[in-house]
Amino acid sequence: MRTIQTIKQASLITAIKTPYTMSGEIDLAAYDRLVEAQVSAGVDGIIVGGTTGEGQLMNWEEHLMLIAHSVNKFSKDLVIVGNTGSNNTREAIKATEYGFASGMDAALQINPYYGRTSLAGVKIHFERLLDLGPAFVYNVPGRTGQDLTPDIIEPLAKHVNFIGVKECGGNERIAHYESKGIACWSGNDDEAHDGRHLHQSHGVISVTSNLIPKLFRTLMDAKNPTLNDQLTPLMNWLFCEPNPIAINSALIMTGAVKPVSRLPYVTLSKAQQLQGVELINALNEADVVGGKANIIDETLLKLC
Repeated sequence: MRTIQTIKQASLITAIKTPYTMSGEIDLAAYDRLVEAQVSAGVDGIIVGGTTGEGQLMNWEEHLMLIAHSVNKFSKDLVIVGNTGSNNTREAIKATEYGFASGMDAALQINPYYGRTSLAGVKIHFERLLDLGPAFVYNVPGRTGQDLTPDIIEPLAKHVNFIGVKECGGNERIAHYESKGIACWSGNDDEAHDGRHLHQSHGVISVTSNLIPKLFRTLMDAKNPTLNDQLTPLMNWLFCEPNPIAINSALIMTGAVKPVSRLPYVTLSKAQQLQGVELINALNEADVVGGKANIIDETLLKLC
């Protein structure tokens, strides 16, 4: 396991997509190819089984297997962060213990969603999980229905195992935290470049880097507003429906993964796909995971 200071040096972390076989099982061969593309592009780490990786559609056996597989195969090259959070504190504790036993470097922990709790309950939830090992705290009010405001985060940041925040609350909040020595990674791809170079974020935990890791590496390494402006329409398209619908569709369109979706996720409409084909194919093919994009053949698509 890496130290917290080493983990904090990771400026580009990809929330890696989980691909499936035509029978709907996790496709480890395709997964390895996706992760190898991240390594080749110079990505620093991956989130395994996050929202983008559809951990919410996995049983815990699948979820923990994928974390262990990622550690065994890629820990020498990447920071391995397991999304072991849950709205059930007991489940999150159990999964996090197993994740650390498998060798993951850090956990990604979320505040209880749907079955929301009081602020006192949120604080105890995170404290119990931070006691287990290094963790990123994930603030995504659009999914949890509850914003993790500074009055919650700042006391938690004093915990010895607190790495930082994956923050979807915007660059103004990121700048506030960074000014107080609290590490932040942007959770919004379209804000990540400015977050990094204008607001001193530590980096980004990205969806878009699944598709264009080399170009996102460039955005994190140096200020490049021209490239950022060029890629913004693609980033916006990748969030035209709730994530991970568009990134799933994009990677099917480029042939990087098989044409399989786990329900309730379905692929983008044909009109949306046509927009994506234009945006993706305007880029250098060598910069795109899978290469040239095409409309999905509906006769081959399988929903599991």
